[in-house]
Amino acid sequence: MKHIKRILLIVAAAFGVLLISILIIGFKVDISPQKLEEKYLTPESKYIQVLDANVHMRKRGSGPAIFLLHGSFASLHTWQGWEDELSKSFTTISLDLPGHGLTGPNETETYTTDYYTKLVLALADSLKYDTFYVAGNSMGGTVAWKLALRAPERVKKLVLIDAAGFWNANKNTERPWIFKALQNPLFGAGFTHITPKFVFNLNMKQVYGDESLVRQEVTDRYYDLMLREGNREATLKRIKQDEPDQSNTIQQITTPTLILWGKKDRWIPVENAYLFQQAINGSRLVVIDEAGHVPMEEVPSSSLKPVMEFLLKNP
Repeated sequence: MKHIKRILLIVAAAFGVLLISILIIGFKVDISPQKLEEKYLTPESKYIQVLDANVHMRKRGSGPAIFLLHGSFASLHTWQGWEDELSKSFTTISLDLPGHGLTGPNETETYTTDYYTKLVLALADSLKYDTFYVAGNSMGGTVAWKLALRAPERVKKLVLIDAAGFWNANKNTERPWIFKALQNPLFGAGFTHITPKFVFNLNMKQVYGDESLVRQEVTDRYYDLMLREGNREATLKRIKQDEPDQSNTIQQITTPTLILWGKKDRWIPVENAYLFQQAINGSRLVVIDEAGHVPMEEVPSSSLKPVMEFLLKNP
C-alpha cells in the first residue's frame, strides 16, 4: 500500500512540475503593433479606417479587383504565394480581418462573419470598386459566400477554398480541437495570457496536408501575430460569438463559383466540398490531392492554376 502511495505521489509531483513548466513557458505578454510592423509590414501595406476598425490591407497589381479573405488565426500573408501571379492580371486586395494580423481588435468587439461581410463591402466602397471578384479560405470562405448572397450584383465570380459553412449541417464534421478548447472556460480564460508555442506547431501540422511543408518562419508569423495586442482577447470573443447555421441559404447563390479543396483537409474534410457543389447550381469543383486546409500556402502554384483559368474565362 505504501509503495502505491509513493508511486502516486511521484506521479502527482511530476505532473505538477510539468504543469508549472507549461505555465511558465507558455506565459506570453502581448507584442506591440509597432514591433510587429517592423517585421511584417510590406511596401504595399497601408491602413484604412473601415467601420469601427483600422484595417491593415495590401493592394497590388492592376485590372479588375479581387478580394482575398483569410481564415481563422491567419492574416493577409496567407495569400503571398498567389499574389505575385494574380497581380499580373488583377488588382489583388488582401486584408487582415479585425481580430487578426496587424489590424488587431475593433471598437465594438464584434467578430462574426456577418460583420466581416459588411466590412468588406464597406472597404470596397472606400476603394471605389462597384464590382469585384472574391476568394476566401475557411472562415474567409464563409465571408465570401455571404458576400455573394448579400451583394450578388457586385460579386462577379466566387472562389471558395476549403470554406466553412456546413459545420452544423454535416454531422460528420466536427469543429477542430482548438475551437473546442477555446470554448472551454478554463482553457479559454488562460489563453489570453498563456499561449504555448507548441500549440501553434501542432495546429500547423494538422492544417497542412504534408507536415514537411510547414516552415518555421510561417509558424512564427502565425504565432507572433496572435500575440499582437488585443488579438488573443478578440479571438476568444470571436470563437464564443454565436454564429447561426445559415447553410440553407447557400443554394441561393447565383454567382459563378469555383470550389477548391485539399483532399487531406483535416479541419473541414473534403466531403464538405461536395455539399457546396450540390448546393450551388453550376459550380465547379477541383480537389487537390496533396493539399490540406490551406492549399494557397501549401501548394501555391498548383492550387492557383485552376483559379486563374476560372477567373480569366469569360471575365
